[in-house]
Amino acid sequence: MSTRHTYRVIVRGTWDALSDEARARLLAEVDGHGLAGMRFTEEGSLTYDSALVHFSYRYVVVSEAEDGDEMAAALAEDRAERALRALGCGWRGLRSTVTDMDTMKVNRKPSRR
Repeated sequence: MSTRHTYRVIVRGTWDALSDEARARLLAEVDGHGLAGMRFTEEGSLTYDSALVHFSYRYVVVSEAEDGDEMAAALAEDRAERALRALGCGWRGLRSTVTDMDTMKVNRKPSRR
């Protein structure tokens, strides 16, 4: 029996060759894609600012533990590419940061007595 792990993946990229229509649509929705909207979800949470230079997606990916961080990153980047295509936006330079939530060490402060 294999073990499944939950990964939090941040996929970052740079907008590229945005059409006037895509630029206008992104700017019209920029308020809904700021810092307050940063959440890790399976569908992905898109964040960017009005400069329209960089963006990031935050994903929750559940994958086989033996596949490791590399598979979680590949799955999240694939989701991001599909979402960007659906938006009709160009991009370049996707890169990912992966955190395995099942192996993450939590340091707790000692209680004061």
